[in-house]
Amino acid sequence: MPSRSGHPVRIPFLLALAVTFAFAIAPGADGQGKSEVATDPAKAGPDYAVQGEYLGEVGKDKLGAEVVALGGGQFLVNFLPGGLRGEGGDYGKRVEGKGHKAPGTIAVESKDRKWSALIEAGKMTGKTGDGRDFTLQKTVRKSKTLGRRPPAGAVVLFDGNAATTESEWNRAKVADGNLLGSDIGSKRKFRDHKIHLEFRLSFMPHARGQGRSNSGVYVQHRYEIQVLDSFGLKGQNNECGGVYQQAAPRVNMCYPPLQWQTYDIEFRAARFKGGEKVADALLTVRHNGVLIHERLPLKGPTAGGGKESDAPGPLFLQGHGGQVQYRNIWVLQDDKVERQ
Repeated sequence: MPSRSGHPVRIPFLLALAVTFAFAIAPGADGQGKSEVATDPAKAGPDYAVQGEYLGEVGKDKLGAEVVALGGGQFLVNFLPGGLRGEGGDYGKRVEGKGHKAPGTIAVESKDRKWSALIEAGKMTGKTGDGRDFTLQKTVRKSKTLGRRPPAGAVVLFDGNAATTESEWNRAKVADGNLLGSDIGSKRKFRDHKIHLEFRLSFMPHARGQGRSNSGVYVQHRYEIQVLDSFGLKGQNNECGGVYQQAAPRVNMCYPPLQWQTYDIEFRAARFKGGEKVADALLTVRHNGVLIHERLPLKGPTAGGGKESDAPGPLFLQGHGGQVQYRNIWVLQDDKVERQ
C-alpha cells in the first residue's frame, strides 16, 4: 500500500545490499533520514534480542507484554492483562510503558510511573501498579498453520524451487530461497479459491508507520490484505491483517519481525449478472491461525487494485523495496484455473 504521504517507499538499489549483507539502509518513513533494514536475526543487533512477546503470571492471572524496538535502545512496552493477543490478552486494558537501555539491563516504566520492570536475558521482572510482583519469560510463538502442506489438487505457486518460481510468477525475485514481495503477480488466475502463504517482516526499528516493513497480499489483484510490521499496535484497516481502508482485523495477530507468520485466506468472488454486480466478494482470513475476518463483504477493490469483473484474477504481492519475504504459497481453487 502507499505510504501515509501517498508515495510508495521503495529501495530498489539498496535491496541488493539487504539481500547480500542482510542489513541495509533504506529511506525513513517520512522519506528523509535513514532506517536500518535487517533480514537476518543473527545480525539484527542487541535491540532485536530484547524485542518480542513475554508471558507469565501476576498472582493467579496471566500477564503478557509486548516489547517493541524503536531504535537506539528505546522501546515501547504494552502490558496485557490476560496474556498475549489471540490467547486472552486484552489490548483495550493495556498498561503502556517505555523501556530504555540501562547498565546491563533494560529499564521499563509505565506512563503513569506506577508499573516498573527490568528486562535481562530473556526475562522481565517487575511490579504492577498495586505492588504485586511478576516474572515474564520471553516466548516465540508459532502459527498453528506454519508449514502447512498443500492438499491434493492444490496449485503450488512457490516452494523455493527455481523452476516453479519461473513458471508460476511474473517478475519474480528470490532472496535466500524466499520470494520477495516486490510487485509480482502469479501467472495463473483464480475465481473462488483458498490461499495459504507465509511471510516474514524485516526488522526496521527506526522506521515508523507505513515505512515499517510494508507489503500487501492482493487477492485477484483487486483486494489488499495489508502486510506491515504492526507488532504492538492496535490493529487498524491499514495495519497488518487489515483489508486496506475497508476493515480492521478483529484482533491484531502480528508477530514481531523476523518471525515467520501465516495468512490462510478463503475467497468467494463477486457475482455478476448481465455485466452488473449482484453480490459482493466475501473474504475470510486467519492470521497466524486466528480468525480475523469472517465472510467479510468487500465493498469493491482496495486502493491499487484492479477493476471488479466476472473475470478471474492473479495473486499479487505488493512490495516497497522487497522488505517482506514469502514462502510456502499454494492455492486450492474451486473452479477452473486460467493462465495469462
